[in-house]
Amino acid sequence: MGPIHRTGGGGNGFRLELGGGAMAAGRARRELSRLRADLDPPLLESVRLLVTELVTNSVRHAGAGSVELAVLVGRERVRVEIANPGSPFEPDVRDGDSAPDAGWGLFLVDRLSDSWGVVDGDAGSQRVWFEVRRGS
Repeated sequence: MGPIHRTGGGGNGFRLELGGGAMAAGRARRELSRLRADLDPPLLESVRLLVTELVTNSVRHAGAGSVELAVLVGRERVRVEIANPGSPFEPDVRDGDSAPDAGWGLFLVDRLSDSWGVVDGDAGSQRVWFEVRRGS
C-alpha cells in the first residue's frame, strides 16, 4: 500500500500512480473527487464505477504492484486510462448467462462507456482505456 504519487494537474485532468493492493481502487475513487467542478454528478459516478472496476482488475487479475491512472477531461469527452505492469490479459466481456458473483468489470465498461479498448505495452504492461461523452 504505497503512497499516491501525483504528476501533472489542473482542471482538465490528472495523472497519478497508485500503489497496488486492496486499497488502490478506493484511492482512485477519492482522487476522482477533484473532478466535481468539471463533471455533472451522474457522469462522475459512472466514471468512478468504471475506474473502480478497472483498478480492481489490474490489482486482482494482473497482479499489478502499482497502477497508473490518467484522466483527461475534454469539452465533449472524458478519457480515462489505467495502466499496469502486470500480466496482460485478453479482454472477455461477459454475457447475461455468466456466473452472477464475479467478473462483471469489463461488462460494465462495455455498457457504460462510449468506447474502450486495451493496448499492450512493452515488457508485459497493459493499458485499458475508456471514453464517455459529456452532456448531450
